[in-house]
Amino acid sequence: MKIENFNSGQYKPQYQYKSFMPVLVNQSWNWDSPQINTLLEQASKALAELNAFSLIVPDIDLFIRMHIVKEANQSSRIEGTQIHMDEVLVKKESIVPEKRDDWQEVQNYIQALNEALDELEQLPLSMRLLKQTHATLMSGVRGEHKSPGEFRTSQNWIGGTNLQTAVFIPPHQSDLAELLSDLEKFWHNEEIFVPHLIRIAISHYQFETIHPFLDGNGRIGRLLITLYMFSNGLLHKPSLYLSDFLEQHRGDYYDALTTVRKSHDLEHWIKFFLTAVLETATKGKETFQNILQLRQDCEAQIITLGRRAENARKLLLQLYQQPIMSIKQVSALLELTPRAATALVNEFVKMGILVEKTGYKRNKEFVFEQYLKLF
Repeated sequence: MKIENFNSGQYKPQYQYKSFMPVLVNQSWNWDSPQINTLLEQASKALAELNAFSLIVPDIDLFIRMHIVKEANQSSRIEGTQIHMDEVLVKKESIVPEKRDDWQEVQNYIQALNEALDELEQLPLSMRLLKQTHATLMSGVRGEHKSPGEFRTSQNWIGGTNLQTAVFIPPHQSDLAELLSDLEKFWHNEEIFVPHLIRIAISHYQFETIHPFLDGNGRIGRLLITLYMFSNGLLHKPSLYLSDFLEQHRGDYYDALTTVRKSHDLEHWIKFFLTAVLETATKGKETFQNILQLRQDCEAQIITLGRRAENARKLLLQLYQQPIMSIKQVSALLELTPRAATALVNEFVKMGILVEKTGYKRNKEFVFEQYLKLF
């Protein structure tokens, strides 16, 4: 199939409405566009450089948690949550009641991604895995009554209040089995020669068009991008948080997907997707460089603490994973008395590593502000 000649599908009459049936994607793809070629080369190079950083940065797993938190938060914000990074990183009890549902949705996303990445160590990417991931994502949050972990058995729609006023009506539930089987085969078909970044661009569009769940399709579709890259070795660690770019360009993102369905312009979507990979991978590499510089600066300061230096190093390592802490948490993590923990934190405050953010006299919380800003 030539991308420039792509026909996205057709509308099928149902009872009192028409659903959209997309064309199957498990086939060979080619194109003439020099822009796609150039963007594909640039995005692949940037992604390879980012992946290289994830292989050479010491203690990389210390920093990966923040990448996952960033991805989870931004992907959830695309769906309308209003919570911020610093709020995601504290306990639920510290969040104002009206934001606790948003907080839980982001925590579910983090758990869903981590569990899926663990599964991919032993199993290939599959619809079964996406269903398991969806079950975790939707557990105990808004949408928990919309068949978590199961593909829909009824018609859904996007926009509007019902099928008659909908902006877009995905395929009928009777067509899901054929479409999802075709998509899964496309991921693993070794008899066609399609670059991975083109495959995942097409796959994300196709998944969002099929809309196989009653709720949570956007988040699972964006999780799919990370899972595909990880399972195919494009990423050795989940260090590409593409949702940040998609959230910042939310209108363009939705428009690009809609344009494929309405105008058959798959080329525009692929160029948008490759641009997202290029810019996000480049930004991710810069983040790693800034992390390494910050770590070097902080360790140089810590050396001056004498007998406290060893505990200071331990605290710094913890802060890379949990950049907001209380004295009580520091005391528990380092097995220090409250007095010793307070003294150590006060040293970090003097050096500018930590900043007290509550303004309270008691139950203070301290933030590794320079580090958090990198994300």
